[in-house]
Amino acid sequence: MAKLILSMDGLVLKEIALTKERTTIGRKPHNDIQIDNLAISGEHAAIVTILTDSFLEDLNSTNGTYVNGQPVKKHFLKDNDVVELGKYRLKFVSDVVGAAATDYEKAPPIDVSQGLPATGGAPLPRSPTDTQVGMRPSTQYTTTAADGPLQSVGVVKILSGGNAGKSLDLSKTLTTLGKPGVQVAVITRRPQGYFLTHVEGAQFPIVNGRMIDAQAHPLADHDLIELAGVKMEFFLKP
Repeated sequence: MAKLILSMDGLVLKEIALTKERTTIGRKPHNDIQIDNLAISGEHAAIVTILTDSFLEDLNSTNGTYVNGQPVKKHFLKDNDVVELGKYRLKFVSDVVGAAATDYEKAPPIDVSQGLPATGGAPLPRSPTDTQVGMRPSTQYTTTAADGPLQSVGVVKILSGGNAGKSLDLSKTLTTLGKPGVQVAVITRRPQGYFLTHVEGAQFPIVNGRMIDAQAHPLADHDLIELAGVKMEFFLKP
């Protein structure tokens, strides 16, 4: 299990295990990690943990969020990354040894308003400059017999926009969807079923006309999803 080591001026204050799928950091008491200091915004940043991946997002804080000395708005956390909030430091320690982590900012999610892979086929061709459209690989994830039987493969069918009618197989353990800088979510494939989790953006995804919260939302056959202004339907292959 990944964890954060909170310190100030070289003195370790405490360790926090990332047991929740969304961990908030800020000055206000309701945050999972409360740092009572005026340099920290009331709701400063959040870390979304999906399986073995952790994503850091700055929540429009006043003084900004830094990772290894560089200002960030969103960042895929790697082992030994140091998150800087004012005088405080949060060292990220991953429990994955030797995993081929891919930088979240270099491999953005599938932009559902752009070209999509066809169901059961290879991704549509992209130009060399079309780097903002793509799927973050999740090849480090495997499912063993101990995880339990997998259900039917899920599919997302686009219902609106320029890609209306196109479909995307959810055969990977983790598929990232959305529009970077606007709204991003992930759909995870687990033995218990498929789950939708918000990762980035002020607005949370909408399922069947209702906005989901910060927790992983289980998807049912023929659920209607609205993400980054695009409507889509989730269903299971027969």
